[in-house]
Amino acid sequence: MVAAIAQPATKPNIIFIMADDLGYGELGSYGQKLIETPHLDRMAREGMRFTQFYAGSTVCAPSRSVLMTGQHLGRTTVRGNAGGRNMDAQSLSATDVTVARVLQQAGYATGLVGKWGLGEVNQPGEPLKQGFDYYFGFLNQTHAHNHYPNFLWRNGQKVTLPNDLVPVGSAEGAGYSKNRVAYAGDLFDEDARAFIQRNKDRPFFLYYSLVTPHANNERSRELGDGNEVPDLGPYADRPWNHATKAHAAMITRMDRDVGALLAELKKHGLDEKTLVIFTSDNGPHSEGGPDYKPAFFNPSGPLSGLKRALTDGGIRVPFIVRWPGKIKPGVTSDHVGYFGDMMATFAELAQARPPGNLNSISIVPTLLGRGQQAKHDYLYWEFYEQGVSQALLLEGRWKALRLKSPTAPIQLYDLSKDVAEKNDVAAANPKIVARATELFKTVRQDNQHWKLPSP
Repeated sequence: MVAAIAQPATKPNIIFIMADDLGYGELGSYGQKLIETPHLDRMAREGMRFTQFYAGSTVCAPSRSVLMTGQHLGRTTVRGNAGGRNMDAQSLSATDVTVARVLQQAGYATGLVGKWGLGEVNQPGEPLKQGFDYYFGFLNQTHAHNHYPNFLWRNGQKVTLPNDLVPVGSAEGAGYSKNRVAYAGDLFDEDARAFIQRNKDRPFFLYYSLVTPHANNERSRELGDGNEVPDLGPYADRPWNHATKAHAAMITRMDRDVGALLAELKKHGLDEKTLVIFTSDNGPHSEGGPDYKPAFFNPSGPLSGLKRALTDGGIRVPFIVRWPGKIKPGVTSDHVGYFGDMMATFAELAQARPPGNLNSISIVPTLLGRGQQAKHDYLYWEFYEQGVSQALLLEGRWKALRLKSPTAPIQLYDLSKDVAEKNDVAAANPKIVARATELFKTVRQDNQHWKLPSP
């Protein structure tokens, strides 16, 4: 269901920047007081800031699958972090149609820089088989924990780096470096700007999938310090412990790189030709080691929960959109959307036809301030760790949770009055609970790798 509005005269470039494990409250424009994010705060002033936008999932791979396919977690191919247990369960299929494929077929140059996590070399989910002309970065998300890797992938070929490797676990390249020469985030910054330079004379889609501020979980387990960053930047002299300083420095360095990318667009006269989106794949992590206490930064803002929670702190994310000359500056939107909406949105902007049977609504009317904006009746999530949990957001207001079992009682929260999800109002709203009960059964379908246990 896509609202019909007048198309832009030309196809815009599209850049989708996604941080890794950045919380709703970790940017200045979303209320952060301790971490400096001047470039992203300026991006928010120059564009539109959404206050109720949701990630595809509460963890990495499924969130990316929702983004790529335009299907919610009851329908998309990859629904959890399978890791080394079953890599086929963490690969897109040969029949999937990604947003990259739709844009590629519409004449866009398509590039991925950073973390993929949806298929490896010789799997059907490998990026060149999913609509990308070019990619550089990590294919395996456990490998992507290592901010100083000894290799990265470029178009199916290994690029050897000067970092050494202390291997931890079974994933190739996972572990940590002792000599720490080449920082992955710095390499991605250079490569993203080079992609713009190469494709400045034609429409392009850049999926800039960052690996910060995700911790190196393997280094955290072995050394107790997983917040890897080349220097502590403006936080070196703060009276905080090292892990806390390093987390803040990772975010500020990421912010610097976003500023460099926006400067690259301006350098080539592409500002008004380019839609830039910044967001995060899920809520904030707590994996930087025993000295890192995320509560110090209040990373979820007014929301409850972190990464791996289906309360809004795990899935509601910062979402900033900038397009000078098209999107009015300084606008705040309370439109309720999620990652799956990018398929319909980008297809509309590219004057392309998306695949059918989507869970995707274009947000172009909201972005451009004209036309009628369609809305979701519901948003849906499921989560496959410590049992199987489900969540629904009904009418942008009623949050229903069923945790760890399909037979668990449904919790219900009224986000219009209780954004922190502290007051369960299920008993007072039996009709809404009944509706949620039915939707939990009907909005999803099992696939071969991801199934709900029988009640």
